[in-house]
Amino acid sequence: MKTIKDFDFKGKKAIVRVDFNVPLDGNFNITDDSRIKAAIPTIEKILKDGGSVIVMSHMGRPKEGNKEKYSLRHIVKHLGKLLNREIKFADDCIGDPAFEMAKSLTPGDVLLLENLRYYKEETKGDRDFAKKLASLGDVFVNDAFGAAHRAHASTTIIAEFFSKNKMFGNLFANELESIKKVISDIKRPYIAIIGGAKVSTKIDVLNNLINKVDDIIIGGGMMFTFIKAQGGKIGNSLVEDDYLETAREILSYAKAKNVNIHLPADSVIADDFSNHAKTKTCSSDQIPDGWIGMDIGEKARQHFSSIIENAKNVLWNGPMGVTEMSSFVAGTESIVKAMVKATKNGAFTLVGGGDSVSAINQVGMADKVSYVSTGGGALLEYMEGKELPGVKAIMES
Repeated sequence: MKTIKDFDFKGKKAIVRVDFNVPLDGNFNITDDSRIKAAIPTIEKILKDGGSVIVMSHMGRPKEGNKEKYSLRHIVKHLGKLLNREIKFADDCIGDPAFEMAKSLTPGDVLLLENLRYYKEETKGDRDFAKKLASLGDVFVNDAFGAAHRAHASTTIIAEFFSKNKMFGNLFANELESIKKVISDIKRPYIAIIGGAKVSTKIDVLNNLINKVDDIIIGGGMMFTFIKAQGGKIGNSLVEDDYLETAREILSYAKAKNVNIHLPADSVIADDFSNHAKTKTCSSDQIPDGWIGMDIGEKARQHFSSIIENAKNVLWNGPMGVTEMSSFVAGTESIVKAMVKATKNGAFTLVGGGDSVSAINQVGMADKVSYVSTGGGALLEYMEGKELPGVKAIMES
């Protein structure tokens, strides 16, 4: 695996693909800069070597051309503060202005290009567009693991134009090394915690994990499809009726492989999908009509925590409840605390997926687990055993 650690960037212009798709408020202020901070070590290494950096990223999903709320111009000042230097900004990612600014870069300079997705050619993986991006630099560095599952122009196709001078950035390399520890370098007991809204988005990862783990904890909205599949009453809780048979197949497959699947014994339920609804706790398979399961209950929290705290490998993807509502975050927070204890006890703990990452950041404990992945979809596809285009593009010589 070729990384920036093996390369001397002196006198080189490195075009670096990062994931600066950060959330902004109504006044275009960054509300979470963790993705930007994650890429800083890679940029600093190149600059320290005596190279210059051309940074490219997407922001949101603009449908028609330039939209102010999707402009990377809004992060220039903050990026400069983190790097302690002036950041040059090109109001395009290709075209004469970008080419001229890239051409005039000197060692120590940083140029940020405008949003790649202002061009539809980016997501289409257009080769001509990728070639234009490639012409800006001497070396290609991919540090955007979160976009590695997409065969886009800037993440995958661009690598074709760098026969040898293509490599992973620090963040990307760390992601691969950390994920390896929950795929192949396994210590037992190995526990997977899978949450989120829908079973349909987690089928492949569940089936793949059954071949690796000892226990799977299931929470979030997806748990009610499993509970109903076993004949439980779930009231008005979220359910995918088309996947009831799939849920039964997963349960049967796990049993055949001697893997324990743990569903929450109790749930916090509400009479409305609202932060201010009336709530109570009941058995997860005995939810009355008109009530909605919103979080795991206290019995489930204690049970899940005891399993996690005694593990040696823990993978967590997806919240236990409706974490966008403050009344229903206790279950997810209990998972965070158990992950922290497991880490203290010597376990390797990996957190992945946007909502899980947000949850651990909210309670200020991201630095108390082994690794927090920046990849949501990319992490899941890698866990499913799929080959990621962004990884393959760098690995190929």
